[in-house]
Amino acid sequence: MASPCIISCSPVAIAASSRCHPPCPHNRTFQRAALGRKGLSQLRLLCPPSSARTIAWFKFGTDSEKAGIYGSQGRNDFDRDDVEQYFNYMGMLATEGTYDKMEALLSKGIHPVDILLLLAASEGDKPKIQELMKAGAKYDVTDVEGRTALDRAQDDQIRTLIMSLSK
Repeated sequence: MASPCIISCSPVAIAASSRCHPPCPHNRTFQRAALGRKGLSQLRLLCPPSSARTIAWFKFGTDSEKAGIYGSQGRNDFDRDDVEQYFNYMGMLATEGTYDKMEALLSKGIHPVDILLLLAASEGDKPKIQELMKAGAKYDVTDVEGRTALDRAQDDQIRTLIMSLSK
C-alpha cells in the first residue's frame, strides 16, 4: 500500500533550486517579483505560501526486485564493466595482482553474466549467484581451464544452490 508524504512548497526552496536550474520558470518569476506587485502575484500563483501543502503517495516497503533495482536484470543487462567491478569488489585483483584471469575469460568469448557466475561460485557469493541465475546465467559454461561453475563452487552447498536455481 502506498504511504502519504506531505510536501511543502516554500518560495525560498524554489529560489534555491531555480539558481541550480536556469530554465526553471520560477527563476523568471523571482526576477519579476522584485519589479512590482504583478510579479509578486505571479509568484503566488506558481508557488503558494509555505503553509500550502500537498499530499503525494509513494509506495514504500516494496522489495528491490519489484522496484526494478535488483534481481530484475536480464542476461543481456550485464557487460564487461560488471565483470571488472565484481572482480575488484571481491578482492580478486588484490589477490591475483593482475586482470589476466578476467581478461582470459573475456577473450574466450564467454558472456559476462556467465563469467560473473563462475566468479561468484568460486567465491561462494550466494546472493550474487541467486541474482545471476535469475538473470539467466548458464552454469554449464566452461572457463579457460574447462571448469564449470559447479566445478569452481566453493562447497556442496553452493553446488546445490546453483542446481536448485537452474530448474
